[in-house]
Amino acid sequence: MKMTRRASLAVFFSLFSGFAALAVYDPGKATTVASKPDGKIGEGWWKTRHEEKVKLAAQGGWDLVFIGDSITQGWEGGGKETWEKFYAPRKALNIGFSGDRTENVVWRLENGEMDGYKPKVAVIMIGTNNTGHRNDPPDYIAGGVKAILDDLGEKWPDTKILLLAIFPRAAQAADPQRVNNDKANEFIAKLADGKHVFYLNINDKFLAPDGELTKEIMPDFLHPQAKGYGIWAEAMEPELKKLLGE
Repeated sequence: MKMTRRASLAVFFSLFSGFAALAVYDPGKATTVASKPDGKIGEGWWKTRHEEKVKLAAQGGWDLVFIGDSITQGWEGGGKETWEKFYAPRKALNIGFSGDRTENVVWRLENGEMDGYKPKVAVIMIGTNNTGHRNDPPDYIAGGVKAILDDLGEKWPDTKILLLAIFPRAAQAADPQRVNNDKANEFIAKLADGKHVFYLNINDKFLAPDGELTKEIMPDFLHPQAKGYGIWAEAMEPELKKLLGE
């Protein structure tokens, strides 16, 4: 019998019962929130971008798709030159949306952005806005990521998924938001199976030896500038080539 997302989330969280946060965690909450994202749905630029991406998806022929938030959307801005070099020739589609949390991504995927194509590889990096907007617990963030993976696995069973660790944020390693993302990554890493979902943490490539994140890489300590996107592409390239069968 096929498990519902609610049931699969419950199983996932039961695996980590040793963490204190899980004592009060309601796995059903992630399902509910993931199904009913915030007020951006149907409003302004977000709605327009979603409609545009649905149309692009329907054109078909996409071999590579990037899924995420503003950091992924930034391939169309500061990362554009790197994108043209590495990904445009590979028939890549960018469905990153500024401000998105895990539940917004679930909504988009379930409302047309996965229709009309079956990519060879999907690259996912999501969750930092769950930290920044609501300070969601690390296990909760991982639950949202799992909901995304469930959708991808159901719709694209033959697609390889490159699941990236949430990128570092804030200048110092001890910053609470950096720590929250790092702890979320410990959960997210467990979602990889080495067959369909492959986890990759390239965070050290952005950081100084002492763990500091500099403005040279991310001027606001969150979003990469051109140099940061170059670092991202170079660090990811060996694994991406492998998954694409190049």
